[in-house]
This record gives sequence, structure tokens and C-alpha cells, in this order.
Amino acid sequence: MAADQPLFSYGTLQNPDVQLDTFGRRLSAEDDVLPGYTVDYAEIEDTRVVDLSGLSVHPVVRPTGSPLDKVVGKVLWVTEDELDAADEYEVALYRRVSVVLASGRTAWAYVSV
Repeated sequence: MAADQPLFSYGTLQNPDVQLDTFGRRLSAEDDVLPGYTVDYAEIEDTRVVDLSGLSVHPVVRPTGSPLDKVVGKVLWVTEDELDAADEYEVALYRRVSVVLASGRTAWAYVSV
């Protein structure tokens, strides 16, 4: 079996209900920080995601390139199949990219398109 993948979450993927629905389990998580990004907010029109998260406005991060900017979040440990499930959960406003966190760890994160 392949090793779990680190996925940096700064929003609804930290929600236990979202995790249970999307992954079928609660995920282990560790605090971390994404440097060089800032948080914006976007209106979500996908009713399934809104109903599940309980929020119609979700955070979305965008790169600034400034070392002064940072986004606080958690690293979630997911399997390849769960990463695919996260891709399905995230709406078209997001794309998954590889980022380097303040801990030095490389992880996946969903950022602004």
C-alpha cells in the first residue's frame, strides 16, 4: 500500500462532517503554515458542498510571493484514493498544487485558479 500523502487544509476539509462524507473517516492532522500566500473568500454555488460544510462562503488562498504573508492550517494525511475524493469535493474555484510549508514539508494544497 502506498504511503499517505500530505494535504494542507486551511478550510472546510478540517471539518469532521466534511471528512466523514468525503473520506469515510476522520483524518489525522498536524498544525503547519503555508508561507507566501494570503486568504481570500469566495462564494460557493455547489449546493452539495454548501450543504455539507454549512457555509456558502469558503476561504481560498492565492500566492503573493511575499514571505510576510502566511496561511495557518493543518496537514491532513490522505491516501491516493482520498486525494481523488478531495479533488471531487473541491469546486472549480480551486486547483491542487504542490507547495512547501513552513515546516519544510512538501504537501498538496488547493489554491485559487
